Amino acid sequence: MKKLVLAAALSAAASTAFAGNLSEPTVEAPVIVEEATGSSQGILLPLLLLLLVAAAVASD
Repeated sequence: MKKLVLAAALSAAASTAFAGNLSEPTVEAPVIVEEATGSSQGILLPLLLLLLVAAAVASD
């Protein structure tokens, strides 16, 4: 009985060692992020918001 349990345990451990398939792994292209250059890089959105607030106040 001990040999049967040992054989079952070894076969279960051996089957997990070969998990997976034989297909080639897919390699994705690297993501390239281009950053904006110049002095107006971070000022555009606040200026647009300021313009919208000024237009809302002026229309009242």
